Amino acid sequence: MRIGEIAALVGVTPRAVRHYHHLGLLPEPVRLPNGYREYGIRDAVLLARIRRLTELGLGLDEVRDVLADDEGRELVEVLGELDADLARQEAVIRERRERLAELLGEARAGRLTAEGPVSPELAELFAGLGEVPESPMAVMDREILALLDTVAPDEERTRLLATMRAMTTDPEAVARAHDVYARLDALADADRDDPRVAETGQALADLLPDSVAAQLGEQGGVRPGQLAEAFFGDFSPAQSAAVLHALRLVAERAP
Repeated sequence: MRIGEIAALVGVTPRAVRHYHHLGLLPEPVRLPNGYREYGIRDAVLLARIRRLTELGLGLDEVRDVLADDEGRELVEVLGELDADLARQEAVIRERRERLAELLGEARAGRLTAEGPVSPELAELFAGLGEVPESPMAVMDREILALLDTVAPDEERTRLLATMRAMTTDPEAVARAHDVYARLDALADADRDDPRVAETGQALADLLPDSVAAQLGEQGGVRPGQLAEAFFGDFSPAQSAAVLHALRLVAERAP
């Protein structure tokens, strides 16, 4: 048999046969005087076994271990490892499908946010905040929360969302948050010494709960540049000044 004939017989491509030769999985057959490879039934049996092993999910290095008599790795060991790996993949896929089912339910109910997909906890928080106001600062705030939802360590993320969730249970607090967004939006083109900077900072400080003050107290207050570099890159100078002023006020009332 020529290479095309053995490939067709086993159900692989001639390119795959050449690749197996290159990797040493399939020994090179005898060549005829004209240079063509001549395959026999034993070559076809070995090629079929390689195909069956790869279809089970074994990598080519693992196939080599199974085929080699002196590698010390028996087929049952390799198949056991493969089964365990497939079980892990199955668990991951099941978890992803459960999360996708939740997101599809939210989408069909009209609750999937523009920042999504986010965690169920943050999605619940966004729902409590109500409809997003026509405010660039409100949109940025939600984007930052979505970023923290992804990158923050679990403990910090849980603490932040718990603090924010406490605010959403108070309709008055939500209304005040929208007012602060409007105040910050109005500072987009203002100077740092605009009198509205201090007023906006005070309004934001009054909005933030005591738990935030306690956290800032534990951290030793607001260190210059600590938050600005991370979150204030898109803020105007006046907006940054207002938020930093608020954080200082909150830190001052920490126990």
